[in-house]
Amino acid sequence: MSIVRFVNVSKEYMLGEQKVRALKDINLEIEEGVFLAIAGPSGSGKSTILNLIGCIDTPSSGNIYINGQDVSGKTPDELSDLRARTIGFIFQTFNLFPVLSAEENVEYPLLQFKDISTKERRERTVKFLDIVGLAKFAHHRPNQLSGGQRQRVAIARALATHPKIILADEPTANLDHKTGEGILQLMKEINRREQTTFIFSTHDARVMAMADQLIHIEDGELIASEITK
Repeated sequence: MSIVRFVNVSKEYMLGEQKVRALKDINLEIEEGVFLAIAGPSGSGKSTILNLIGCIDTPSSGNIYINGQDVSGKTPDELSDLRARTIGFIFQTFNLFPVLSAEENVEYPLLQFKDISTKERRERTVKFLDIVGLAKFAHHRPNQLSGGQRQRVAIARALATHPKIILADEPTANLDHKTGEGILQLMKEINRREQTTFIFSTHDARVMAMADQLIHIEDGELIASEITK
């Protein structure tokens, strides 16, 4: 089953008075449970694709289907709800709240769900901090953690909402080689265990080597899509 589908998707931005085409007629299907990498030069459109999948942005033309839902015509509130319940985000800059502890950062996105009890929030927070190996660092703030540990908190936070899709924008870019390798192995294990779909924007050859599917983007056009595993 396709968890993401692009049908003739284009995206244009206005840069001053000039129209810039970020994506041109993209047709793409991403199967549920895949570990996928989007590769291409800087400015090729990788981040634009992630923003469209993440319902942060909307296409100029074409249709996007996320978990079977056509996002076209949805209100901002509907897009926000779809994003919150379906998608987790991992950024290269971690994007943690500096004044909150690791466990508070993980719990934070769950606070918007009225149907999740305090007990369940706590259980999920403990569970996912344990999965990423940071149970004993639960009360540490980000400035008391290494870069790799902060990225693990970000992964736990992304997983806590039980998303079907995790979008990872250059998640190893600010990590040293050994730490980045450990983070990738952790995400691959979560992908295998939970069948969570991982979609990476990356320049990292290690991510590309681990991917089940590799997509190449250049100048806003899909150049190639290959199943590698």
